[in-house]
Amino acid sequence: MRYSVCVPNFGEFAAPDVFADVARRAEEAGWDALLVWDHVVEQKDLRREIADPWVLLTAAALITCRLRLGTAITPVARRRPAKLAREVTTLDRLTGGRMVLGVGLGAPVADEYGSFGDTTEIRVLAERLDEGLHALDLLWSGEPVTYRGNQVTVDDVVFRPTPVQRPRVPIWVGGFWPNKAPMRRAARWDGAIPVMAGVEAARAPEVSEVRELVLFLRACRAENGLADRPFDVVIGGMSSPGTAGRDLVGPMADLGITWWDERMPWGDGLESIEPILRRIEQGPPRIS
Repeated sequence: MRYSVCVPNFGEFAAPDVFADVARRAEEAGWDALLVWDHVVEQKDLRREIADPWVLLTAAALITCRLRLGTAITPVARRRPAKLAREVTTLDRLTGGRMVLGVGLGAPVADEYGSFGDTTEIRVLAERLDEGLHALDLLWSGEPVTYRGNQVTVDDVVFRPTPVQRPRVPIWVGGFWPNKAPMRRAARWDGAIPVMAGVEAARAPEVSEVRELVLFLRACRAENGLADRPFDVVIGGMSSPGTAGRDLVGPMADLGITWWDERMPWGDGLESIEPILRRIEQGPPRIS
């Protein structure tokens, strides 16, 4: 079991120097990864102060040496795959191979897509996500790429240098469980980082829910011929330090969960760093 911290890219976290300090403290306290949200407006009526997650991750990369860094999640459907491929490759090389790319459709769709004249049709966005992921994988190969989908086109290009991590930067796919489609997508890649019941309060999911998810993912991996390959399952919520944290996380590890993701409750305190800093400095809820 490894341990990440997940924070928004808005509010007090939007200052690159503050975000870098969060990363430094997380690394010093023994956490294994820092993940950041990827929003451009989030709920636009709230008029949040929002920073570009890639600049925040660069600031964190320059002050850490062990901590894995990534997004949770990047809406690939609102990105140009070529630009995203370059950004992630550059950060993977800057960090010496410490990047993770969390992906999904993104939300709220009306605000994050419709506000800028983009489609809000979920079927189209899902197709754009799938084709974008395929294009990323091809571009990271360093080999000549020609790909023509309904939404994404790549015409005879070579992207070099390649990421440090081979065959690619790990792709973790998010989505709301028990919706099956996002987790079927996740099973084709390198990990699943689902949103489950209780996310608004950062409540840890019930063990029975997690068991159902794991069995579903394993079945999908087997159908895809990937059962014998490494695969991460990331489950999150709020934990306590010490014995209480171990009691919470231990049953998850027994089910095969590979990452515990420390999350913040949604609400007025979501933009403040102080609560999550206190939890970071107490260290991860290690089971051994």
